[in-house]
Amino acid sequence: MIGTIVTATATEMQNNFGKYLSLVVNGQQIIVTRNGREVARVIPREDAVSYLTDSLTGVLKGDRDLDQARKESLEEKYAVNG
Repeated sequence: MIGTIVTATATEMQNNFGKYLSLVVNGQQIIVTRNGREVARVIPREDAVSYLTDSLTGVLKGDRDLDQARKESLEEKYAVNG
């Protein structure tokens, strides 16, 4: 379950790390910005494990050919045809 998402500048995070860490412990996600651009996210451990598990499900079940998946990823990333 994804909790509330909070945005903080890098300076705010640095100056108030304990406050933001408590928010993460309580299930909230923190988007960290620098010069108005997102540079990081701090998420609860459970969310990270869930994301990793979901992304690996096909690989772990053997449903995916890793070479084919790599080829598709590169084609998508670099718009290669062929």
